[in-house]
Amino acid sequence: MTDCKELLSNIEKIHTTEMGEERIRRNLFLGEELVDLVGWCKKQIESPRACITRRGKNWYASLDGNLFTVNAYSYTIITAHKEKAST
Repeated sequence: MTDCKELLSNIEKIHTTEMGEERIRRNLFLGEELVDLVGWCKKQIESPRACITRRGKNWYASLDGNLFTVNAYSYTIITAHKEKAST
């Protein structure tokens, strides 16, 4: 199974911690008005335009300048942040 398919077939397992949610909101400049943060992150990861790779113990999903880091064993969203512009 390719990395992308493996992550997407387990999308229902994706979750985050309270600290992870705070970190994601802060790093992506998302306010409290976005009630279902995990659901929003899942939609980003599931997008056909998302580029998903696995390196070591983490999945990385990149979409629209945002990079989501998901633990490959627990399916916890560790963090998300804006990607650095390449020079």
